[in-house]
Amino acid sequence: MTRHRSNALVPELSVSDWRKSCDFYCELIGFDIVYDRPDEGFAFLALGQAQLMIDQIGVGRDFALPDGASPAYPFGRGLNLQIEVPSSGAILTRLQAAGVPLQLEPEDKWYRRGDHEVGNRQFIVADPDGYLLRLFEHLGERPLPL
Repeated sequence: MTRHRSNALVPELSVSDWRKSCDFYCELIGFDIVYDRPDEGFAFLALGQAQLMIDQIGVGRDFALPDGASPAYPFGRGLNLQIEVPSSGAILTRLQAAGVPLQLEPEDKWYRRGDHEVGNRQFIVADPDGYLLRLFEHLGERPLPL
């Protein structure tokens, strides 16, 4: 059995439909299932160095929300997960073929990091529960503009 080492921080997303989320993340985005527990509605997913867990609400153990509130769509309000991908083009093609709308159209964006800039080709898509994913491919680095 191959051991898998998880990152120091791995988000676990509560989802309404485990199978639908697995299909979205694996078939459309390109994640692989590292391991799963279907009877608990749980999967640990990886794409390159990116890792996340999905866990179906109401199956297995749930974590209580403050004041006994129920989760409501869209989940993860105010949070977007930045995920590096090898190629955004193939993912965009699969999302378009599946009729999944984008929250932010593809763009090339340069961000200042110290004495230089780093580039991202990025877009944002919502998963089936409304979690926002900012998928990006690295465009390299360049000096700050004068």
